[in-house]
Amino acid sequence: MQGHRVDHVDELWGDDGVDGGYCPVERDGKRSWMARTPNGHLGNLAAHDVTEHEDGTITVSPSILVSNPQEGELWHGFLEHGVWRLA
Repeated sequence: MQGHRVDHVDELWGDDGVDGGYCPVERDGKRSWMARTPNGHLGNLAAHDVTEHEDGTITVSPSILVSNPQEGELWHGFLEHGVWRLA
């Protein structure tokens, strides 16, 4: 899935959030990234290495795993040059 950079983190939240979207966020003076997986789950990328490319896309490593204690794994995969793919 081709992801999309959004202008503000609010565009990732709620039922109308952009699936596959990602954007930078500022927290405590540090720049980090948030993303919404292709199946609609939010992920904080603060623990990942994020490379921002000249075209505005990003590559994230290692793989992105979104999970919770109740449901377990919700999404696991990669975001490379703005393209999402399953692990």
